[in-house]
Amino acid sequence: MIRFLYLNTFVAICTIIFCLWALLLSLFGASGSKTHFLVAVPWAKVILKVCGITVRPKGQERVDPLVPRIYMTNHQSYFDIFALLAYVPVGFKFILKQELMRLPFLGPAMRRAGYIGIERKDPREAIKSMNEAAEKIRAGSSVVMFPEGTRSVDGRLLPFKKGGFKLALKSGCDIVPVSISNSYRIVPKGSLKINKGVFHICIGDPIPVKGYNRKSLTQLMERVRADMLNQMEER
Repeated sequence: MIRFLYLNTFVAICTIIFCLWALLLSLFGASGSKTHFLVAVPWAKVILKVCGITVRPKGQERVDPLVPRIYMTNHQSYFDIFALLAYVPVGFKFILKQELMRLPFLGPAMRRAGYIGIERKDPREAIKSMNEAAEKIRAGSSVVMFPEGTRSVDGRLLPFKKGGFKLALKSGCDIVPVSISNSYRIVPKGSLKINKGVFHICIGDPIPVKGYNRKSLTQLMERVRADMLNQMEER
């Protein structure tokens, strides 16, 4: 119980401090990329360290920070966010549900960093957000998104939604499959208990979208899914 209270209080206070730091930097004109490396990355590493969590990364050499790509990853725990920030060595933008952008402190900091919120209940707003993401990619930004749309309870890969793949076709940007294994054991969905432990993150080879179109969208989704499953089995 003491560990539960201590860690959750620490995560909350640490988040507020780093969010204020991000907002302060933005007042002095800091770019989203600078905010990523000066705020988001150290925030993630500090929380992982204090919570006693080890992340074992694989495939970081496959990342080219100069090439904009869509990093698609499965989702098991909110600690996935910290692992991605700490171990995917590129200044990316998250594409996430709009509800998170309304959180105090965190929401304004994420908007200043250039993150993109998707309004899932409003199709028009969702399309608008995807167009915004496509523009950011064409301008040179990489993005990270969760094609399952929600967290897995038991670590098994959930069905993919089409939105991210339509974005890939629209932007012409390669997709990089990223797999996360066993983070659901750290913080199970629906729980705030933070367990010590180890989980893995694997970055795969880029998958070109050239040659795919809306008619073959399902084939593209199946290829990305197959690569993620292989990564999770081979880790």
